Amino acid sequence: MQEPLDYNKQFNELIEACMCNKRDAQYKLYKLLSAKMFGVCLRYAKDNTEAEDILQEGFVKVFNNLDKFRGDGSFEGWVRRIMVNTSIEHYRKNNKMYSIVNVEQVYDASIADDENVDLEVEDIMKLIQDLSPGYRTVFNMYVVEGYSHKEIAEQLGISEGTSKSQLARARYLLMEMLEKANQIKIQKSVAK
Repeated sequence: MQEPLDYNKQFNELIEACMCNKRDAQYKLYKLLSAKMFGVCLRYAKDNTEAEDILQEGFVKVFNNLDKFRGDGSFEGWVRRIMVNTSIEHYRKNNKMYSIVNVEQVYDASIADDENVDLEVEDIMKLIQDLSPGYRTVFNMYVVEGYSHKEIAEQLGISEGTSKSQLARARYLLMEMLEKANQIKIQKSVAK
């Protein structure tokens, strides 16, 4: 009878081999995590090419800092954090200006009922990618990653008010885009 594989042991051995700069181990680790981490990078990038650049830069950091992984949490979580931080660094390097909108203006605007929105996840992800870099980054950090406005402000070098404003505007724009996309989808189905 074959003994069940110890995945943690194999994973730890793979990490140790990567720390010894064994290229085949680095490739295996990359293949194991790259698809999931690409999804993380894509949430912050304007397109696939930019996401691929961020992914590559992130994996370079992973391999250069493997000795800093303490094993307190999951290795995948540690890699994910590096990818998020690399995405944020990429954003800070490439986007210096913020479009500021008063939060009250956004909340006072009428927002469509989301019950009528019937879009696929890919459609919604595309709409998020269509947001400007500032809105997209704050939206992802707050909604997806769970950062507080204070943490976002510190990471991006902006005020908490700007973070709140960027999030409110991103939500408003997304609702507008969702409503428009849903209307187009309804029109196409009626035309059939």
